[in-house]
Order: sequence, then C-alpha cells, then structure tokens
Amino acid sequence: MPELPEVETTMRGLAGAIKGRKLTAVRAQRMDLRFPLPAAFASRLQGQVANNLDRRAKYILVRFEGGLTWLIHLGMSGRLIVGKGPLPQLGKHDHVALETDIGYVIYQDARRFGFMDLFRTDKEAEHPRLKDLGLEPLTDLNFKSLSALLSGRSSSVKAALLDQKLIVGLGNIYVAEALFRAKVRPEREAGSLTRAETRRLAASIPEVLAEAIKAGGSSLKDYRQPSGELGYFKASWAVYGREGEDCYRCGSGVVARVIQSGRSSFYCPKCQR
Repeated sequence: MPELPEVETTMRGLAGAIKGRKLTAVRAQRMDLRFPLPAAFASRLQGQVANNLDRRAKYILVRFEGGLTWLIHLGMSGRLIVGKGPLPQLGKHDHVALETDIGYVIYQDARRFGFMDLFRTDKEAEHPRLKDLGLEPLTDLNFKSLSALLSGRSSSVKAALLDQKLIVGLGNIYVAEALFRAKVRPEREAGSLTRAETRRLAASIPEVLAEAIKAGGSSLKDYRQPSGELGYFKASWAVYGREGEDCYRCGSGVVARVIQSGRSSFYCPKCQR
C-alpha cells in the first residue's frame, strides 16, 4: 500500500493538474471501487473548481470553491495519471476520469481496493475516516510529542509507529528506515526507549519521509508518480528488503529480517539495539 511519501507525491501531482481549474467533464466507468461511489458522483464533481489540495494521513483531500471536499484513498494499487491534451481512450482498469481546459486525470486501480467520498468541507473534521487520526509526522512530530505517545506502551516500537491513531502515514518501509537511522530495533518495547533514542527517532521519521518525497516515493509493484515516473527512494533503502546484505553503516553487521504480526521487519543486529 502506498505510504505517506507516495500519497504526498500523488497529491502534489494532482494539484499541478487541477488546482485553480474547473472540472469540465467527469466520467465514472463503474459505480463502485472498494465501496460504492457517492450518489451522483460525476455530476456533483463536474463544474467544480479545485481551490486547494491537501493530504491527511494516506488520504488525498481536494477542496472545491463550492464547499465540497473529494476524498481519495489509493488502496493497494490505485494511482492517478495526469496528462496534457484530450482524454485518451480509457482502459479496463481506468475507473474515474476528469478533464479540465488543459488536460486530464485518470484514476486507475487494478484491484479496486481504493475508494472515494464526497462531503461538505465544513464537516471534514467529523468524517469517520479522518476524525480519529493521529499526529502528522511532517508537522506535528517532535521529541515531546513522540515521548508522550510512546511512554508506558508495552507494544513494540514498530507496532506503535504503525498505529494510525498515534502517528499517521507510516508503513513498513519508512518505519524500517527511520528505526535504522535512530539505531533502535523494531522489536523493542515502545515505552523502553531512552530519551536519546526517542530524540533520534523523532528526528529520523520526518527526515526519511522528506527525503522519500523529494525522490518521488518508492516504487514497488504498482506505484508510479502521476507523471508516470517511478519513485526513486528505493535506491536509498538502508535495510528494507535487504535481508542478508552487509549493513551500509557499520560494515560488519548483516541485515536481518524478523516477522512481527505477520509482516517483515528489517534491521541491523549490530547497529540497532
């Protein structure tokens, strides 16, 4: 599933295509994705002018001048494709298409695990998908806030970082990379981190995310930037997916993989304590 950097990159690409522009045509090729599309989906969007775009956790929020918000979740394989000129012929997995005076946007999703919603912007804070979300790691995370979140928690630090009610947008890749930079093992009890470890982790999380956004995210199977380019942060992974390889930092450790709650965790046994 796309994590925060991939969703942020997608949101920025979408903003470049539609911000300040009227949606002159909207087509829904089917009436459901993971869930049914909102009633009168296409007709409610058509004619709207995109005022601003934002990302909250792994959701893209498009706010229109008329007071309507369009929520987009990419799911496992969803992607937005932007282009100039007329809308091309749509393919089997192209489910939603938008046109403006200069180009188009296509929502493509082979597995249809993504979903969309429309609601009044002034009700955004009450939306069931948004109201219980945790801190935004790029803006709200610091030593003090992270200390408060981890204090007294008996779960692993990885589990705590993946909990969207605590910190949003993080998944396996960026948790692994942030913990490596902070020199903390993923199995460590969250409440056991020292002040120094917590301080390093509070710095490494936004640092890794910012670097990943600059590189356009990480492309695995389905993810592409809206321009069609790959996400190039994969070339910077220090531990994720590198089981059995030498540690970049210490040179003497070998990257290990353990399973936590059915998911792989990667770390250097010598660097991370």
